[in-house]
Amino acid sequence: MRAEAKKNSTPFPADPLSALLPKMNYRGLRTTIWGLGHFGGGLAAARWLAHEGAQVTVTDQAGPDVLADSLAQLADVPIAAYHLGGHRAEDFLEADLIVVNPAVHPTSPWLHQARSGRARFVTELELFIENCRAPIVGVTGSNGKSTTAAMTASILESAGRRVFLGGNLGGSLLDRLSTIGPDDWVVLEISSFQLWHFSPTVRMPHVAVVTGCTPNHLDWHPSLSDYVAAKQRMFLEQTRQDFAVLNPYDAATAGWTPIVRGEWVAVPELDPLPTLQVPGLHNRINAACAAAAARAAGCKPSDIRQGLERFRGLPQRLQWFATVDGRRFYNDSTATTPESTLAALRSLDGPIWLVAGGKNKGFCFRPLAEEIVARARGAALFGSVRDELFQLLQDLAPTFPVAAMETMAEATRWCWSRSMPNDAIVLSPACASTDQFRNFQQRGRQFELLVHNTLNGPHGNAPS
Repeated sequence: MRAEAKKNSTPFPADPLSALLPKMNYRGLRTTIWGLGHFGGGLAAARWLAHEGAQVTVTDQAGPDVLADSLAQLADVPIAAYHLGGHRAEDFLEADLIVVNPAVHPTSPWLHQARSGRARFVTELELFIENCRAPIVGVTGSNGKSTTAAMTASILESAGRRVFLGGNLGGSLLDRLSTIGPDDWVVLEISSFQLWHFSPTVRMPHVAVVTGCTPNHLDWHPSLSDYVAAKQRMFLEQTRQDFAVLNPYDAATAGWTPIVRGEWVAVPELDPLPTLQVPGLHNRINAACAAAAARAAGCKPSDIRQGLERFRGLPQRLQWFATVDGRRFYNDSTATTPESTLAALRSLDGPIWLVAGGKNKGFCFRPLAEEIVARARGAALFGSVRDELFQLLQDLAPTFPVAAMETMAEATRWCWSRSMPNDAIVLSPACASTDQFRNFQQRGRQFELLVHNTLNGPHGNAPS
């Protein structure tokens, strides 16, 4: 059912607070970068704060061999100290500012010790937000947040705006702060980890979008209510001048309207939306949420239509990347929840061979198992969750073709050996990647390399 607006939604000017925020002086601040990581956030924060005159110390549990690539990118940056392969209490207790990696677990003993000092805690993303002069669209949700954020950026660009896309989507925008002005727009994907670590004084996005809320990351959040509370912060801590977009097609978020502090923006019906280049009902819902956010940002219907029509999708999100001997291969490595894999199964035509598995984040897999039996021709399971999923499928349909393998490569070859021309072989794991891979990007790249280097024969081809 269509969501009705709480009050009339009208285009608004640039965030009235963004250009008025006083610039904080970081010169001389004893700053600890807690977790350099592999996604660029810690790297960008270290570089930016050092440039601002802070006295920067980098600490990480990983050793210099693991972090070699990141360390090489800081070779020309005046870092005061590196403490790698473990933490030191003084780096937290004597700091003025601590930039915490969002992956730091709530139960980390170092977190309690660090908070016992006098330091101010921020994440790299919060550091960016508090220094950004442009209005911000923030997108969160259990599934679809990357695609919705990218769709929103595409619409804003169609409207002639200069747009910066970042956040959890990948790539810090801190390095580009000096080039972002009050007339530009920033679209950020924001994770529950980032929201959980945000300080009480953070300025929430001027336009906040939630694409849905289903159980996720319960291996990190202590409870489902804690996970939900992290997502709801986006709306609870907005002001009356801000705007909120809630996905009305999601059972959980459709009931969140009472917590909205700004203006609730209606999400359009799905049928009038233009034809999309990305498949599936879930992507039409993502497009509807993006359209509502863009409308609140002052975009015209023609801008929304053009921006959605030209959007071609994001890498590793149900991305067709090759056809080998008539078999279509899809990389959906970003599917780290059962709901994402359900959406993939419902989006593709023809027989499907599913490659799934990885690390369980606290999910119930039975609904997914039922969908696999109903929609897939067979499934090969890998990683630490493989035996659990295998047993579920066996219990549901003893004759269903399924195998449990240790590695993704073995699972892919099993599907290949049983597939026929016109079949689809789809990596859509439904799980986290960290039992066997550094992250979902590495998992997806390994899948594509396997197909191109091992399976690809004289009749193979890939999209340009």
